[in-house]
Parts: sequence; structure tokens; C-alpha cells
Amino acid sequence: MVKKKIVKKKVKKKVIKKKKTVKKKVVKKVVIKKMGKEVGRVSSYFSHVGVAAIKLSGGVKVGSKVHIKGHTTDFKVTIGSMQIEGKKVSKAKKGDHIGIKVRKKVRPNDAVLVE
Repeated sequence: MVKKKIVKKKVKKKVIKKKKTVKKKVVKKVVIKKMGKEVGRVSSYFSHVGVAAIKLSGGVKVGSKVHIKGHTTDFKVTIGSMQIEGKKVSKAKKGDHIGIKVRKKVRPNDAVLVE
């Protein structure tokens, strides 16, 4: 009878460790430019004459520089003339609906900021 020799082999097992995903909190610094005080919102735009109808939430006067800011709109304009119900006025107060001439297209709900 032949004796069998039992040999124990050491087997190396490869253990694949899962890499831990570390979520880092990234703090984004946002620089907010001071644009001015909101004095109204655009209610409609008349493209054939290039006039914006604005519902005021504050007062403005002729000669004021306003910044019209919206989703796709962003420009500044100086108020040259202003009308309420078709009559020229030099200043308007909170609650008035005014019309001003603008050089670019504006959209409803664009913010009107005074500088």
C-alpha cells in the first residue's frame, strides 16, 4: 500500500475591497452684484413700437437709469419719456402702470431695477 502524503497548499485569496466613496461638501462662493432696488415688473411688451408696459412697486422719474433683468433679458436703459394711459408724465408712483421705450425685447415678469 502506498502512503499518500497530504500536502496543504496555502492559497492566496484575492480580496477586492470596495473603495469607499467619500462625498465631499463643496461650498460654492457666489458673488452677488448689487444691482439696485426693484421698482417694478414688466407686464407686457409691444414689439411694433418697442415699448414695455411696467407695473410699478416703487417710484421712478424721467432720467432714472433702470436695469431690466430677466431669464434671457439683461440690459440697462435710461428713461427718456414715460406715459400713463397715453399721457406723458415726469414721475410715477407705486401702483401705476407705465409705458417706457426700450431698445431690446423684454418679457413678462422681467424685473425692473433702479440704480
